[in-house]
Amino acid sequence: MSFTTSDGRKLTYRKLGHGPVLVCHPGGPGFSSSEFADLAGLWEQFTLIMLNPRGTGGSDRPRDSGAYSIDDYVSDLEELRLHLGQERMLLLGHSHGGVVAMAYAAEHPARVRRLVLCATLARFGPEQEAAMRAGMDRRSNQPWAADAIAALEEELAGNFTTDEQLSPIVFRELPLYFAHYGPVEAGYLDTLRTELINADALKLFNDKIFNTFDLRSSLETIAAPTLVITGDEDFICGQICAEEICAGIKQSRMVLVGDAGHQVYVEQPQAFHDEVAAFLEGS
Repeated sequence: MSFTTSDGRKLTYRKLGHGPVLVCHPGGPGFSSSEFADLAGLWEQFTLIMLNPRGTGGSDRPRDSGAYSIDDYVSDLEELRLHLGQERMLLLGHSHGGVVAMAYAAEHPARVRRLVLCATLARFGPEQEAAMRAGMDRRSNQPWAADAIAALEEELAGNFTTDEQLSPIVFRELPLYFAHYGPVEAGYLDTLRTELINADALKLFNDKIFNTFDLRSSLETIAAPTLVITGDEDFICGQICAEEICAGIKQSRMVLVGDAGHQVYVEQPQAFHDEVAAFLEGS
């Protein structure tokens, strides 16, 4: 499904299930909503509106290749809310999508009824980097680890210019994002390979945003009850990130899912489903 924004761009989204509307923003940046798969079966209780962010999944790229700031994504979320006719949204964001969802809820507190922040962070400072390096060290004995870590370093160094160059680098590094990388996880990644990752979006984030953004001062303006959920083995957005978010949002609760990494809804779908559904149905 699709709609046209006020500045004439097409934004697309997947609509799945039935029940109250739950707007979902995927991570990356540069990934489409395909990364959500069926979002651990939440479609059985909710109508999932899974946005394909600008430049992914059939959504138009902005004319300006630098128009992938957090504020740009927040603006698109507000356009989606208006298109859906939702006075107040149930909103879920994963990873970079959680950054967008936090920023949106801080800017538009009256428009969010309940907020789910999955495997995300309010900033990436020295403490977060230390936790990331420790998580990488814990995986260093895996047969795929050396190549995955090298690929992550390539990505962070910006050794790409096109979608075609970026996508194979990212898929080499993605085993790092799971608590355990086996056939189920590899099969999930195979479902994502049909789409290229938006290099403009990820390059801008890595070069200009990742090490400088800091949402902590705005978190106190978030009025919605908030569930902060992450995996206990998420190497990049783990417990330290979840605790920092909860420290800033008044009505927040943290859930640490055992034996899960960054893709909690893939690795522990039942636990993710039960926690998120119970939280949202409390609205």
